[in-house]
Amino acid sequence: MDKYTGRLILFLKGMAMGAADVVPGVSGGTIAFISGIYGELLDSIRSVNGKALQLLLKFDFRGLWKHVNGKFLLVLLGGIGLSILSLSRVTLYLLEHQPVLIWSFFFGLIIASIIGVSREVKKWNPLVIGSFILGAVLAYWITVTAPTQTPESWWFIILSGSIAICAMILPGISGSFILLLLGKYKFILGAVKDLQIDVIALFAFGCAIGITSFSHLLNWMLKKHHDLAVALLTGFMVGSLNKVWPWKIATETYTDSEGKIHPILEQNLLPADFTARTDMPNELGMALLLAAFGFLVVFLLDRVGRKKAI
Repeated sequence: MDKYTGRLILFLKGMAMGAADVVPGVSGGTIAFISGIYGELLDSIRSVNGKALQLLLKFDFRGLWKHVNGKFLLVLLGGIGLSILSLSRVTLYLLEHQPVLIWSFFFGLIIASIIGVSREVKKWNPLVIGSFILGAVLAYWITVTAPTQTPESWWFIILSGSIAICAMILPGISGSFILLLLGKYKFILGAVKDLQIDVIALFAFGCAIGITSFSHLLNWMLKKHHDLAVALLTGFMVGSLNKVWPWKIATETYTDSEGKIHPILEQNLLPADFTARTDMPNELGMALLLAAFGFLVVFLLDRVGRKKAI
């Protein structure tokens, strides 16, 4: 594989990560993990440290670029950024007008991700199984925690970014869903859609703080306690399935400052019950096809990642 093909594949993996990070319940970290770039991503993030600052202060930009694995980060972040900018409008539209179909696609995607990530556990033992159960219970608890209305002050935007980015690089835990819990999902996505530079800059600053600190802890966990960490991440994905079940109704809502109604608590239903309770078609056939397509997308990414990590 020549370097240009490799960079194109890396860019496409970045776009897949960006697409996943736009959606509550789906993690860009999962895409990075199953596509074989997770370790290099963590190492590159960790390289933004004291030495990088020293190189910057010395104006040694070539040394800094090499130290932080600049080519890798530039190509990957370019794919992520383009995907988020281009898909924010589409995602908001589909979540509002075709919720069953888009959640079905992501449900299939997460099922395949669970299988792919769980294969990285070298040996299942009682302690590893306990870690898996802990992750599943914790993620399920997060999914049933009600989103709240929160301030739109500068400090809370920074705080939201620092917390959400930690989830974005975790396979199985979606940063977008954390934003949903913090009451800032549509606020941030709307800022991206409308190119509100001040909000985007504050959020990005929070992300930079969160990712540079959390990546060290995550890297240590994966190197020193690999099976426990991977089992925990797999459990996170299993627990998050509750959130992405396609057929659901809102049991409690709130109205934002623009007069729009948003769900706070939701109840999952069987497809037939969904039709009876809402008078809306459950679109079961198309939903199953899209779930299968989501499964296939991740399966193919997993195959590519296992053949050659970029």
